[in-house]
Amino acid sequence: MPYAGGAGLPPFPGPPGGPVEPRRRLHPLSPVLHGAKSLVVVIAGLSWSTLSRVGFGWFAALVVIFVLGATVLSIVSWWNTGYHVVGRELRVHEGLLWRRTRAIPLERLQAVEVVRPLLAQLTGLAELRLEVVGGGKTEAPLAYLSVAEATALRQRLLAVAGRPPQPVPADTPPALVPAGAAPVPPPAPAGRRLHTVRNADLLVSQLLTPQAFLLPFGVAFVVAQFLSEGSWSFIAVASTLTAMAGVLLQPVRRVLDDWGFRLDREDGTLRVRNGLLETRVQTVPLHRVQTVGVTWPLLWRMKGWLRLRLEVAGYSAAEPDDRNRPDRLLPVGDAGTAALVVAEVLPGVRLDALPSTPPPRRARWLRPLSRRAVGAGLDEQVFVARAGLLTRRLTLVPYARIQSVRVTQGPAQRRLRLATVHADTAGGSGAAAPDRDLGEAWELAAELTARAHAARHDGRGRRR
Repeated sequence: MPYAGGAGLPPFPGPPGGPVEPRRRLHPLSPVLHGAKSLVVVIAGLSWSTLSRVGFGWFAALVVIFVLGATVLSIVSWWNTGYHVVGRELRVHEGLLWRRTRAIPLERLQAVEVVRPLLAQLTGLAELRLEVVGGGKTEAPLAYLSVAEATALRQRLLAVAGRPPQPVPADTPPALVPAGAAPVPPPAPAGRRLHTVRNADLLVSQLLTPQAFLLPFGVAFVVAQFLSEGSWSFIAVASTLTAMAGVLLQPVRRVLDDWGFRLDREDGTLRVRNGLLETRVQTVPLHRVQTVGVTWPLLWRMKGWLRLRLEVAGYSAAEPDDRNRPDRLLPVGDAGTAALVVAEVLPGVRLDALPSTPPPRRARWLRPLSRRAVGAGLDEQVFVARAGLLTRRLTLVPYARIQSVRVTQGPAQRRLRLATVHADTAGGSGAAAPDRDLGEAWELAAELTARAHAARHDGRGRRR
């Protein structure tokens, strides 16, 4: 390929005595795609007020100048960016004035995902994203590569990390199958389908959110103001429409992200497929699941719907884009579907038979409205914690995943002889039993510690 070989990029010293692999550049269309993304950001940043002050001609000129500047910077960045595999590391080099080299140890690699945003789909490109144990965020996405190169590099990184190459999906065109990839598997052993979310249910669920539910009232209020003041200027209408779009951004984003959601079970993993404008295929090893969260939004309860989320070890909770974390288990579904899915992730756990007791009566001084809504309990397999008054939440923590147990007290809790028990996991959040009686809290902490120790040392809790 003309952009391979690292022209203009000096080789980086590899292992002593070993061959030096030339650096490779990203696809030549990468600066164009980054410039197109900058166009949307620039227009949004200038806002309608700038258009009203400078006029359409100067507004268009500002947009062109900013986009050209962003494109030039993208080209310079592309020219000075390269990657290659050195030993058991993926090294990414970038920067013109301040050179930076990131060495990603492949033995700490958890997953390599090939993601195709809308612009990448239109141009036949893909983005490679790496998840590393202990990383602060998704490591250096290589954006963008050709689909064939991204697939081949993904197979190679997994092989170097000590994992067998994963089979190429059956719908991959023959021309895009990389050399040395595993043969296309027959359709029969493709995995067991657990659930497919109906897109109609997904749309209705997002209409039953506070943003969408209250939007008509906001529109009526704005229209009433316009009628009373007699002001229908273009800037006022455009600003109002922009504000409404911002309110609806989260529900629309959820619909686009979870469109066509499918959940499959393949041996010891869950495979999640979702996305409309940006397609994703994420694999979640079951032995890395730290917690399962169940949420009942207020407006969903009239239809008996709920949402399931996962907390997975190896994926950073500090990742700024939550779409990079494989935390989706069921975007929307009824109690029966949720029970079947939870039974796959946590065998032996029944959602309709989980123990939970509320805090003592004196906790009402701290929780006058929500005392009956919070609670905690010990199931045979998991620690159960529930919370939430309007939006109900339930957190399930397998005993084998508990890393530490803490008992904390605030000033008001000390006066009321109450305490909060925390069960921490490797994923970061865990679960908490708030405002328990002080003696009960210490007993609960001791029991959690004993059960966690026993679960990690028997055959059921040992990670494979």
